[in-house]
Amino acid sequence: MLKWLMVVAALLYATAAFAHSTNTDASASTAADSAAAHKPAKKASARAHRSRKHTSKSRVRQAPKKKTAARHQRARHTAARTSHHHHGKKSEINLGHVARAVKLTLRSSAALVIDQDAGRVLYSKNVDNIMPIASITKLMTAMVMLDAHPALDQKITIVDADKDELKHSRSRLRIGTELSRYDMLRLALMSSENRAAAALGRTTFPGGTPAFVAAMNRKAASLGMWNTHFVEPTGLDSHNVSTAQDLVKMVEAAYHYALIRQFTTTTAREVEVAGGRALEYHNSNTLVKNRRWHIGLSKTGFTNEAGRCLVMRTAIAERPVIIVLLDSWGRYSRIGDANRIRKWIETSAAHQPFG
Repeated sequence: MLKWLMVVAALLYATAAFAHSTNTDASASTAADSAAAHKPAKKASARAHRSRKHTSKSRVRQAPKKKTAARHQRARHTAARTSHHHHGKKSEINLGHVARAVKLTLRSSAALVIDQDAGRVLYSKNVDNIMPIASITKLMTAMVMLDAHPALDQKITIVDADKDELKHSRSRLRIGTELSRYDMLRLALMSSENRAAAALGRTTFPGGTPAFVAAMNRKAASLGMWNTHFVEPTGLDSHNVSTAQDLVKMVEAAYHYALIRQFTTTTAREVEVAGGRALEYHNSNTLVKNRRWHIGLSKTGFTNEAGRCLVMRTAIAERPVIIVLLDSWGRYSRIGDANRIRKWIETSAAHQPFG
């Protein structure tokens, strides 16, 4: 009986141990399965997180590309508008408004450029400023003398009254030099010889120089030169004044005199004076011997008060042009200004001819 009870107890103990072992294994298996199931989920979650992070970074990196592309697109549009604008400006080029096409900068204090046939102003600067005109005066001296119709072959003599007592300028025509009125006029216009001009003014009318100066002012008034006044025939006196606007009228009038056209464009001439001496004179405007210029009338002028002056009637781009330059700064600046004007007109004419 005791043995039997011991067997039963052993069986019960074994059964209990087996049951406990089974529950423990099941719990462990469930825990392991749960852990195994959870681990891939964590990995998947981590991968998803990393994927979102990468996507976000990609977007951040791509954003500047979009902005850069937008900037490039705007730049292309701006370039297109600029190109269109510049093409539009080119289409506006014409000689009536030539300054829009090519900038012109002159050193002369006053300047006027006229297309003579069209009567059109191509360039203007201080055209109504009343200024001393120096030897530009001699164009009026020549017109008044020629209008009086004196004998051009008549001999006239340089006297003390013809000397420059105002500026004390030098002259190669000594006191007592005798030349024809024709030669005196040529020297006055070609080389701006002051004693020759003074002699012409002194000997043309019975009333002498005062009568001649009065005739000069009457002539100016008849040409509509209302801001012009003369006090003597050489231009040495700074009270001989005019404007660029008025001088265009004087150049137009002077161009109708054949001798004025001839003498103002003669490059050089020799004259014979007392004792058989030959004096060679040259044109005071060096442009008359320049083959690139086609000058029909020219006159220079200079005093300290007037500065460097130049008037011309010339042909540029196959059109007649009048140029007036007053008080040009620097010894060669009036020549430089004239060359700049010619190039300026020719450049503009290449875009659009006169018309």
